[in-house]
Amino acid sequence: MAKMKLKTHSGAKKRFKLTKNGKVKRGHAFRSHILTKKTTKLTRGFRQPSYVDETNTAALKRMLPYG
Repeated sequence: MAKMKLKTHSGAKKRFKLTKNGKVKRGHAFRSHILTKKTTKLTRGFRQPSYVDETNTAALKRMLPYG
């Protein structure tokens, strides 16, 4: 008998990606709109990659089983 497939969490698949080394990559908050009042230094910082904290990584990997 075939094993059942796991479902990917649809909210997590839109927001997170698994990297080759097993880290979970995430987007920055406060980046999408009303950028005129935010400083250039701040908006440049949003372009840098950011990763999920180690304490939340295991929970997110369960949500993204086929990464």
